[in-house]
Amino acid sequence: MNTLVWIGFSQALFASILMITKSDRAVYDKILTTWLILLAIDFLTSAIDYQLFGVPLLSGTYLLFNPALYLYVRSLTVAGFRLKYRHLFHLLPFLVFEIMAYVIREPLLLGDYLVQNENYIFRFSFALASLVSWLIYSPLSITLVYNYRTNLQNETSYIETNENIRWLMSLTTFYVMYCIIGYIISFVVNITEDYHSIIPDIYNYSLLLVLVYMLSFYGLRQKHIPERLQIRDKKRPYKNPLLDDHDRKTIGEQVLEYFNRQKAYLNPGLNMDLLSSELKIPKHQLTEVLNVEIGKSFFRLVNSFRVEAVKKMLEDPGNIYSIEAIGYECGFSNKSSFFKIFKETVGETPLEYKKRFSND
Repeated sequence: MNTLVWIGFSQALFASILMITKSDRAVYDKILTTWLILLAIDFLTSAIDYQLFGVPLLSGTYLLFNPALYLYVRSLTVAGFRLKYRHLFHLLPFLVFEIMAYVIREPLLLGDYLVQNENYIFRFSFALASLVSWLIYSPLSITLVYNYRTNLQNETSYIETNENIRWLMSLTTFYVMYCIIGYIISFVVNITEDYHSIIPDIYNYSLLLVLVYMLSFYGLRQKHIPERLQIRDKKRPYKNPLLDDHDRKTIGEQVLEYFNRQKAYLNPGLNMDLLSSELKIPKHQLTEVLNVEIGKSFFRLVNSFRVEAVKKMLEDPGNIYSIEAIGYECGFSNKSSFFKIFKETVGETPLEYKKRFSND
């Protein structure tokens, strides 16, 4: 156990140093750097606790992780996010309980966690604060990632890896499951009154170490996300339609006519800003039309045209292009996205489709 916390300390500290040296650091890089430093301190204090007291003192890991994850997600997904002094209040419960645990030297012994003694109110308040923090911040973080990924498909026809932030959804989901299982283990240990069980400690710090590795690896690789792709601090306009049925239908016909006539989907850099400029229609109106009238996000609409163009070329017996070249010719910007989108749309790979059509 002692080895585990020292590894966690080393990894979190090393990752924070690498984050400091990262070029062109954005606000989310600064948040992650601070987060990793605090995690390193948490691992370090646990290691010191084992040396001094033989057991770890009550740790506010959840009270740190919950708001830190939320602020990091918000800084990545919300346009115009800026760190302000008021954001420090999110860390206040963590700091208060962490300091108090050392003042009264309250050990983390889950077996007698609910035993009535002089520190019962403190332990109960800590458990309640941790649970409330998790119930508030986790849904907020997941919602932000979900809304961003939905908004992303309404803004661009090509999504780069750094813009997709799939890793952040995986990390957030992993963290939620980690907390649920942790609460279950704590509940079982407390009921059985296993006073000397180290299972919760091993589980907690092992999974926390995995989370640190995930944050280190993906956080260092995370590149700048253009502000136009991030969500705004307001409701999406098509949830409260601003256009009537006639206007939506008219604009929808304009959009489809533009794609069919101008073949705009052949441009791999096509995005909502360009479409709005070409049609001279506000983006929020186009978003409403695409989602309500046409029933597809911008990403899905553009790539459906591209897939149809690819299918026509694959069906042409006189075509001399390679499959990869066909993808580029029809507007896809790279091979991996071409193969993935084609397979998701058609249900088979381009090569399988070509062979089947040739056999017909």
